[in-house]
Amino acid sequence: MTALVLIDVQRGLQEIGFYGTERNNLDAEENCGRLLTFFRKKQWPIFHVKHNSTDLGSPLHPGKVSNSFHPAVEPMINEPIFEKTVNSAFIGTELEARLKTEHITNLVIAGLTIEHCISTSVRMASNLGFTVILVSDATAAFDKIGHDGNTYAADVIFHAELANLKDEFATIKDTDTILKELDH
Repeated sequence: MTALVLIDVQRGLQEIGFYGTERNNLDAEENCGRLLTFFRKKQWPIFHVKHNSTDLGSPLHPGKVSNSFHPAVEPMINEPIFEKTVNSAFIGTELEARLKTEHITNLVIAGLTIEHCISTSVRMASNLGFTVILVSDATAAFDKIGHDGNTYAADVIFHAELANLKDEFATIKDTDTILKELDH
């Protein structure tokens, strides 16, 4: 059985400043919404993961409005929400147990950001035995300052992460491709 796992699709990850000075793929949230609409229509399992940062300055701190889900993926009452404080959707949550209880073996993962919670969660999901499809245009990255003091553009971070995850941890597909494949 296949499930959709949406990770950290929250308002605060649209903000520039705290996580980086630029973000690529500004359509990521809308593509997450397209995936969600498709899974709802098919009545397939959907799991939402929400990051509650322990950093008071983070836009994802639970006391801030920006911690809320993006409107494109607002959970319905029957869709489980797993809250976390670390980069992995599987640490400190019941996500793994719930997936196994429901005999789910295949995960379609989307959300934010690829260099943090998506990469960590995809790697863990694969290591836990799940077959993972990462939806490339339903995730995004921020630019980063490297150990060498150089700034690496969001697109560079994004494509490097996709290359690192490809084949060993996940199959990489875009939204249109995965929706077409799942609809058959």
